[in-house]
Amino acid sequence: MQIITEPGQMQAIAEKLRLNRQCIGVVMTMGALHEGHLSLVKLAQQTAGIVILTIFVNPSQFGANEDLHKYPRPFEQDAALAKAAGVDYLFAPEASSIYPENYQTTVECSTVTKRFEGELRPGHFKGVATIVTKLFHITKPHISVFGEKDAQQLAVIRRLVIDLNMDIKIIGAPIVREDNGLAVSSRNIYLSSQERNAATILYKGICHATRRIADHETDLAAIATEIEQMIQSTPGCRTDYICFVDDKTFEPVETAESEKEYRLLLAMYSGTVRLIDNMKIRA
Repeated sequence: MQIITEPGQMQAIAEKLRLNRQCIGVVMTMGALHEGHLSLVKLAQQTAGIVILTIFVNPSQFGANEDLHKYPRPFEQDAALAKAAGVDYLFAPEASSIYPENYQTTVECSTVTKRFEGELRPGHFKGVATIVTKLFHITKPHISVFGEKDAQQLAVIRRLVIDLNMDIKIIGAPIVREDNGLAVSSRNIYLSSQERNAATILYKGICHATRRIADHETDLAAIATEIEQMIQSTPGCRTDYICFVDDKTFEPVETAESEKEYRLLLAMYSGTVRLIDNMKIRA
């Protein structure tokens, strides 16, 4: 595995790989690698001949009161995990090379970002769309794999690729869960054992919704309220939002129609740690 830190060098390598008819797959991360990230690498390897893993803690997608400075950065451990997973190139640039002095250009989606994470974290998705666009131009992939845990982010990236005519196939990877149902996330390391146990209410809420819809309940707003009550009654937990949306547009939906696909979006705090989860559900 080769470690690259300069964008120009990474671009030159990617261009050479393309000229040699190599299929490039890219997995973008902010480091603190876990099983979820490694599952993305494995999925990329099933499609692409060369896999590039990027590690970049992107300052432009963090809000003023978010955890940019304390975000975990165990680079040596990450590099070892990437090498063991069979990654071909690890691209880990410095912020100054990605956002040099006098940097002025950003990329922004509109409709799909106006609610949920976009509303609660102003500027977040502009930061995401900008860095993803830049990393696409630097790594020149044919395919790129993103986790479904960040469902709204995945929807933004799919929209971005379509709207800007990028010849890149976007692959969504299933959520990897711990034995207790908690979605694997880099932020889980912030949870105390008590908070981690309480956080399983997220997955219990998803299971509750699955059962209710299997029993032919069509009032999605009522199911969301039931899940919110479950979370609010769990000590140390409070909700940010619980909502069913159209799986493509991310517009809120209150009543299910037969055979249509929806996505349940959940965001909550366990203690001071903010967690998100989701599940695609067919009525």
